[in-house]
Amino acid sequence: MPRSASFAGVILAAGESSRMGTDKALLPWPPADTSAGQAKETFLSSAIRSLSLSTDFVVVVAGKNEPALAPVAYAQGAFVVVNPDPTRGQFSSLQIGLREVLNRGRDAALITLVDRPPVSLATVATLREAFDAAPPSVWAVVPEYAGKHGHPFVAGRELIEAFLRAPVTDNARDIEHRHQERIQYLPVTDPYCTLNINTPGEYSALLAKTS
Repeated sequence: MPRSASFAGVILAAGESSRMGTDKALLPWPPADTSAGQAKETFLSSAIRSLSLSTDFVVVVAGKNEPALAPVAYAQGAFVVVNPDPTRGQFSSLQIGLREVLNRGRDAALITLVDRPPVSLATVATLREAFDAAPPSVWAVVPEYAGKHGHPFVAGRELIEAFLRAPVTDNARDIEHRHQERIQYLPVTDPYCTLNINTPGEYSALLAKTS
């Protein structure tokens, strides 16, 4: 019997972007001719919009960059929560975001990272539909492209609670592997689901492909 989960979106954006030299959340995306009067979009604003049509709301987990990210998030109708110590690692941001999901009465989350161009709306919808149609024994749906697993992925309440029970020194991948039989890997045709942008060179290469 298909389940009927209530969804939130979670975007992890608390990193310091040390290798990029500037906050990756605020990198322009998609490339646009701003001289033609188009609003300037960013990785963050585009990520919020990519999740918002398939979720009830979107939570952005920020760190010291909260003053810069909050106006972008609020303009897109998202909420912001702050990781007071992002040096504890990305898993600490995930736990903070997922607590917010449960506190706001939702029991599933579409989770992604801000250091990438967002996947298409169709890909997000396909992931949600796969989770909705899966049996209760499936705790998560993870996209797979070219043999690699990526984001956004869907976490149901059982996996959310497993993440929250774990020590902050743990990581999401290890917990996922401990519950391998509960994870559905879904092949997709969207290369952005496995693409990370960490350096100016990688960002320039991405822009070159879209020009």
